[in-house]
Parts: sequence; structure tokens; C-alpha cells
Amino acid sequence: MTDAALALHINGQSRRFASVPDAERLLDTLRWRAGLKGTKEGCRTGDCGACTVLVGGEPTLSCLLLSREVGDEPVTTIEGVAAVPIGQAVIKAFAEAGAVQCGYCTPGFVVALAAQLGRSKSPPDVESLVDGLEGNLCRCTGYRAIERAVALARKAVQ
Repeated sequence: MTDAALALHINGQSRRFASVPDAERLLDTLRWRAGLKGTKEGCRTGDCGACTVLVGGEPTLSCLLLSREVGDEPVTTIEGVAAVPIGQAVIKAFAEAGAVQCGYCTPGFVVALAAQLGRSKSPPDVESLVDGLEGNLCRCTGYRAIERAVALARKAVQ
């Protein structure tokens, strides 16, 4: 295993990190090197979705991706999603629907839903959007509040 400099494009900014191990996960680079603590570590196995970020605009589990595998693709974290109108609408919908309890899973849900809503001029139906979140797990809400948040977010971005 070697350490070398790494350049990433994160939330619209070019970032350069010195001495990054080849085997470092994107999750760790984001949290500990870039200081972006909104992306959460839940399982380290790709099962919970708490670490979801966008890589090249696609929802990606940052616990399963090595930082060096990102290449030139832009990375967007919850902090970046929260800075754009679709992300703000999703965050507002989660708050209004009471879909945030402990909040640990919320960044992953918000990132994944914002990506789905941003893909087309006409968002898919609520059921399809909910199905698109199936890789994100919540241990607190029972999912009904999250489903309400999805419906509110969809309506807000139409």
C-alpha cells in the first residue's frame, strides 16, 4: 500500500490532499480529510445507504468506493446537495413530514432523492421515487414519514 497526493472535485471545488493511502475509502476522505461530516458511516458494508454521495451525478455508496477510483468525476455530498434548490426542497420536505428522527440516515436519503428528482423535468411518480430509495435504511421512522417527505418533495419540484 502506498500513499500519494489525491485531487478530487468536491461540491464544486477542486481539493488536493497529500499522502492519501491507496486503500482509503471515499467516505473517510470526505469526513476526515475534507471535513465534510454530513456523510455518515453506518455499516461499512454498503447495506444502509447512510454514506450515499453523488459521484458523477449518480448515487454512490462512499463506504464501498476507494477515493482513487473516483477519478475526474465530481463528488457531491449532502453539504453540496443542501446548497441547491432541489436539495433544499428535499430537506424542507423531510422536516415538514417529520421524516427526521435521529437524523443519522437522513443525509443518505436526501442525496438519493435529490438525485432522482434532478434527473428529469417531470419527476417519476411517488411510488417509483420510494422504490429508488430502497438501498437506504432507517431504524427510527417506520418509513411512512419518509414516504410523505418523498411526496412533498416531488410536489415542490414539479
